Amino acid sequence: MTDSTKEPGAYDQLYSRRVYPLDAHDLSEEQIAVAFAMTSRRPEAFDEIAEQVSKEKAADFHERWVLGYGHASVAEHAVVHLAVENVSRLAVDTLEDNRLASYTEKSTRYQVMPEDYFYVPEELSQHRALKKEYVAACQSLFQGYRKLIDGCMDYLRETTPRIASERDGAYRMRLSRVATDHCRAVLPAATLTNVGVTANARTLEHAIAKLVSSGLIEEQLLGGAVREQGRLITPTLIKYADRVDYFAGASTIRLGQARRYKFPDEEPAADSVSGASAPEVKLVHWDRKGEEKLAAALLYRHSNLPYDDVWDRVIDLGSESRQAIIDESTAGLGAHDAPTREFEVVDYTFEFTLDYGAYREFKRHRMMSYLPQPLTVAHGYKIPTVVVQAGLESEFEQTVRPAEDVYWKVREVSPLAAQYLVTHAHNRRVVTKFNLRESYHLFKMRTSEEAHFSIREPMLEAMRLAVGVQPQFFRNLKLRNYPDWWPHP
Repeated sequence: MTDSTKEPGAYDQLYSRRVYPLDAHDLSEEQIAVAFAMTSRRPEAFDEIAEQVSKEKAADFHERWVLGYGHASVAEHAVVHLAVENVSRLAVDTLEDNRLASYTEKSTRYQVMPEDYFYVPEELSQHRALKKEYVAACQSLFQGYRKLIDGCMDYLRETTPRIASERDGAYRMRLSRVATDHCRAVLPAATLTNVGVTANARTLEHAIAKLVSSGLIEEQLLGGAVREQGRLITPTLIKYADRVDYFAGASTIRLGQARRYKFPDEEPAADSVSGASAPEVKLVHWDRKGEEKLAAALLYRHSNLPYDDVWDRVIDLGSESRQAIIDESTAGLGAHDAPTREFEVVDYTFEFTLDYGAYREFKRHRMMSYLPQPLTVAHGYKIPTVVVQAGLESEFEQTVRPAEDVYWKVREVSPLAAQYLVTHAHNRRVVTKFNLRESYHLFKMRTSEEAHFSIREPMLEAMRLAVGVQPQFFRNLKLRNYPDWWPHP
């Protein structure tokens, strides 16, 4: 029967909107994953489906569909939170080398590390004399770290005025954070850390496979521990996470290729690099058809033409019209807005020579591809600015040099284990490719005065190079602080 009081054409919504969580206290992560997966074939609401999914049914479902038929996206609905403690920063780099996860790590920027807070690799267990030298080198680094902090604190007290109404404790804390931030550069990759990890089961399985396939014993053991604890939450979905021969053999294959084609091996060479020097950044490749690609992408989304036709029309428009399309598409960007996805069609490839501390900041930006070379002492190191200003350069060098000497000795036994002795001040080469959309994010975040100094300098140079070749793409980029060379009004 029709309700005559309603206007013609009026229609009651039969299905009301619902947004609600499936309670992880009542359901396991694997049950939640199944409830979400079953919606593709079941008409009921999620909570109704969940009531019918026991842990046993969830395990059977995952065995059949995820593991048996490869429907791995289902595993992304099962989430694991792991607390990982007292592992080296070197191993954490591998653990964190997965895009689709979240990590929060213990910071050496805000905490002073204890003197014995470092990892001793099991690769040295059969080399007692060398192990003793390794331990002594790490102890010397941590002792030097403490002495440098004391020296920088003395300098900062003499040169840093107290803010009006600032209490003694707040003043000391402010100076301590500056000193700690600069002096942590001498800490080695062996430095222990804690990291909180949130990952779905699919990502976790991949992370485990990479860890247990590593050539480093610590990473193999860490992968085993992550697998053991992860299985308590998702026993089926990471059931078969194990060593992958392809991962395990990749480094050996590439090393053999480098030797076959006579690429030189590393050797002791470079001197230290002072804190005042310019960062080494090279723009290796950039998209010379970027203007055409971006304009075509911007027009393609709102046309009904094949891409080839859009491309031909964009070419015929000419540069001035193409630039107008790009300008109109960026003119409304706010300070915290990201460009649309069309900006992902333009790429830049850089080679950075970053100190290890800066590299660890840089790799947090996971929406890019980055290919780091192994950690080494062969490319020299960078002395932080406050250490230089405090007149502690020689103390810094005296702290670092013994670790470099032991690095070369350990390298004869295990090139992988030698990386533990590389300090955060030592330079590392990395090639990275990121698109125009990601460059907006990187340049806005990492070139501001609030950005950490170790990453700000190389990112400013990268931005200068990108803007230098394609200034038209950055006319409407909103920065907190524009450098003196910025070409746009």
